Parts: sequence; C-alpha cells; structure tokens
Amino acid sequence: MNQDIVSTPKEMLTHWQGHRNLTRKVIEAFPEDKLFSFNIGGMRTFGEICNELLELGAPIAKGIATNEWGKYADIEGAPSSEAPKTKEEVLMIWDWSTQIINEYWATIKPGRFQETELIYDQYEGKIWWHLAYIMDNEVHHRGQGYVYLRALGIEPPFFWER
Repeated sequence: MNQDIVSTPKEMLTHWQGHRNLTRKVIEAFPEDKLFSFNIGGMRTFGEICNELLELGAPIAKGIATNEWGKYADIEGAPSSEAPKTKEEVLMIWDWSTQIINEYWATIKPGRFQETELIYDQYEGKIWWHLAYIMDNEVHHRGQGYVYLRALGIEPPFFWER
C-alpha cells in the first residue's frame, strides 16, 4: 500500500459534500429578504458569495473529470444561465450542483489528483491542491455567513453538523 495516500477519492468527496451540506444549511437559515441585501462593512452580501460558490462547485468537479474548465451555466442541463437572485434559486442550483459533482466525481480517472494543471488559464497546481483550495474558500465564506446570521440575531447551524 502506498503510504503517501491520505484519503481515498470517495473519502474526499464525502468530506467536500459535508462542507457543502453545512453551507446549504447556512443558506437555508438566511431570511429571504436579507440574502442579497444585508452586508457588514462593505463586504458582499451572502447571496453574492453563494453565487461565487456556485461557480466553484460543479465546474470544478467537471474540470477535474474532463479537463474542461468553465462556469456552471456551461454544464449540460444547467438550470439557469443567469446568477440566482432569490434564495429559492440559490438552493435549486446548489442542489443541482451537488448532483453534478457526484456524477462527475464517479468519472475521475485514477491518479488525476496528483496531476499538475493550469485551471482557468491562471492557477497552476496539483488537482488535489485546487480541490483543497475550493473547500478552504467555501469554509472562509461560510464563516462570513455565520457572522451575518449572528448580526441578524439568528443562531447559525453548528459547524460540526456536516
């Protein structure tokens, strides 16, 4: 057995989807009228942040599987070509993205995570590093959502309930 393996692709997917599940709970906790209007200190609204996260979920899984790096609207069957503007639209595309991630994940070839690739014509690194970055980015932005919820007097979901 190779001692360099830290987790299997299946374990990595479970870890990532756990983060996505928790972020979904944060989205659900937001009042509809605050998702795209409330901010603190000039930061983006959580709705705008969600739109960024949607561009990093399914498209990253597709890129890892196919070496085609694009936007979620470029994926066949995308529910919309426009950025969502309501909580319902965010959740609908979030759930669609979750399914697309699972579908593409099942097609990733062995050894792919150790390959070095330039993605989006500007970020070079090993595929596992790009994936870790995407997860780190989501955790960072989910933390902003937690701050917003607390500022709105709403108890956010427990961070360990993934």
